[in-house]
Amino acid sequence: MGYTARSMALAPTLYDFQVALSHVDRSIDQPTLVIKLARHPSETMLRAWLRVLAFCWLWEERLAFGKGLAEPDAPDLECRDYTGLVTRWVRVGKADPLKVQRAVDQNPHAKVSVMFESTQRMEAFLAEAREAKAARVAKAELVAVDAELLGALSQFDTRRIKLSVTFVGDHVYVECDGRSFDGPLTRASL
Repeated sequence: MGYTARSMALAPTLYDFQVALSHVDRSIDQPTLVIKLARHPSETMLRAWLRVLAFCWLWEERLAFGKGLAEPDAPDLECRDYTGLVTRWVRVGKADPLKVQRAVDQNPHAKVSVMFESTQRMEAFLAEAREAKAARVAKAELVAVDAELLGALSQFDTRRIKLSVTFVGDHVYVECDGRSFDGPLTRASL
């Protein structure tokens, strides 16, 4: 009996994040936000946590995870209005400047955002965008999470995770498993 490539594909791991979310500047207080995340077999825990932080940072009604690594051109997060129009398009991690520029062009009514895993990665993205002459990347919101904060959170790799996340200005505070972490969000533009 032979196996096909389809039957051997690994299934994603499902995570259940129970989040008490507070975003002071946006007057958001969600004491019981449930985030269901499907982690692709090739996705690192660091990237999964980056998606969770992006979800919390940009949270709004109808925000949802995209198809992720299974479809490279799809956003990692997106929000659509009731007519199906994309109002928020989000990429996390290593973004391609030309794809971000294309997202800006193809979604004129959407806020396009990119959240990077470090300031170094964000600076490399900006250098790539300048070299590629991707000037419309300037319309996208670019932010980097503190690499130490993200590294500490990526050590939590259980299927059910309870945490609190608070944003004050460009700083994020996270409490997970009785431990507290915090770090800045660094913004940049082209």
